[in-house]
Amino acid sequence: MNKQNEENKVPKNPLGSDLDKRNMQNNESDKPQNELNNSNQKKENKDALNKSDNENKVEEVLDPVSKFLLSKGINNNYIGEDHIGIETISIEPNTLYKAMLALKENGFDYLQCQGGYDEGPGKNLVCFYHLISIDDFILKNESLESKYQPKEVRIKVFLPREGQLTVPSLYKIFKGSDWQERETFDMFGIKFEGHPHPKRLLMPEDWKGWPLRKDYIQPDFYEMQDAY
Repeated sequence: MNKQNEENKVPKNPLGSDLDKRNMQNNESDKPQNELNNSNQKKENKDALNKSDNENKVEEVLDPVSKFLLSKGINNNYIGEDHIGIETISIEPNTLYKAMLALKENGFDYLQCQGGYDEGPGKNLVCFYHLISIDDFILKNESLESKYQPKEVRIKVFLPREGQLTVPSLYKIFKGSDWQERETFDMFGIKFEGHPHPKRLLMPEDWKGWPLRKDYIQPDFYEMQDAY
C-alpha cells in the first residue's frame, strides 16, 4: 500500500505535459487547414462534373442534325457552326439524295438556297445547300420572342477538283433547285445527275470554261454564234 501511494505521489514530467499541449495545439491548427483542403477538393470535383455535363449538353445542342442522320445510317461529318450559328455538316455525293429525303421527312421542307464556291486553285469545289423548316419560320414570325430560332441546317459536298464533279440533282425532292443547280453548273462546272434540263443558265451554250472558278481565265474575245 505504501509503495503504491508513493508511486501515485511521483510528480509528472513537466516536459511531457508541454509536448502534449503542443501536439494538441498543432492538431487544432491543422484542423481548419484540412477542412479547407477538403472543401477545395470537393469544389474542384463538383466543377469538373459540371464542366463535363455542360460539354455533353453543348455537344448535344451543336449537332442534332448530324446525329439524326447517323441514326438513319447516313454517314456525315459535323463541321461546326457558320457565322450565324447554324449547324453545318458535310456529306458524300453518293449519300446526298438519301440524306435530303430524310431531312425533308424530318421537317426541313424548304430549300432556301443552293450554290457552289471554289476553295482556291488546286483545291476542292464545294456544292452547298441551305435547308429550313417553313413551319418553324412561320412560328418565328408569329412569336413575340425575338430570339426564337427556326430549324435550319447547312449541307456541303466537297468535290476534288480533278475528280468527278457530279452530284445527284434534288429536283425531284425540291422543285426550286431547278435554276439554282443550272447556275451552279454554269459557273463551276458541277454536273447534277438526273436534272431534267441540264443547260447553262447565264452564259451562252457554247461558252468555254467556268467563270466563277478561281483558276478561270477570261477569253480575250467571244464570237457570238447564231443559236437558230
